[in-house]
Amino acid sequence: MVIDNAHIASAFDRDLEAIQALIMKMGGMVEEQIIDAARSLAERDEDLAETVRTRDKQIDALEEQINEEAARLIALRAPTAGDLRVVLTVIKMSANLERIGDYAKNMAKRTSILVQLQPVGNSAASLKRMARDVEMMLRDALDAYLRLDVEMSEAIRMRDQEVDQMYNALFREFLTHMMEDPRNITACMHLHFIAKNIERMGDHVTSVAEQVIYMVTGELPDEDRPKQDRTSLDAQG
Repeated sequence: MVIDNAHIASAFDRDLEAIQALIMKMGGMVEEQIIDAARSLAERDEDLAETVRTRDKQIDALEEQINEEAARLIALRAPTAGDLRVVLTVIKMSANLERIGDYAKNMAKRTSILVQLQPVGNSAASLKRMARDVEMMLRDALDAYLRLDVEMSEAIRMRDQEVDQMYNALFREFLTHMMEDPRNITACMHLHFIAKNIERMGDHVTSVAEQVIYMVTGELPDEDRPKQDRTSLDAQG
């Protein structure tokens, strides 16, 4: 029996393109989730917050589909080392995108509580700017993935420091508001959790950029990425 290697390669490429299309669709949805979650907070829009929460299920479903398609591709096509690296990158990227979507959903959950409380300074607008920066990082990371652009991916890793600095500034601002007026404590705690969620989004976007570097070069970045988060509080919920 003669094996048609060209046919096998062509089938692999078609299957991989289909999975990559799913990744880009998922990435676009996550970008929208970030923007809408931040906008629902800034505009105190409960309906939009509910839309963000509901839409998260679609992102979860896409991650599951990508994982299934990737597993099938590995089983049926037995990709070589370089091609396997691409498939593994897709799987890890989908996991990072799913986590970013979860953080956007968590933001929307807290918005429903915050609309019942008095606004705290310009915090909602500051959080919206921070979320916008992360969304732009994600957009560039997906672009770097399509372009196989290592330099752009390295730049995204460094940009995460700016997100960390914004988070640190907001953390100090929330502490000040709580000390000045104890009535702000509940709102500021929720706002802090949202800020931490956005900061964690930045970390996952950075991980996407690092996966692009791995996909292209076969190696993850050597040096640890400098982190600027100087707080000790965490916010996973």
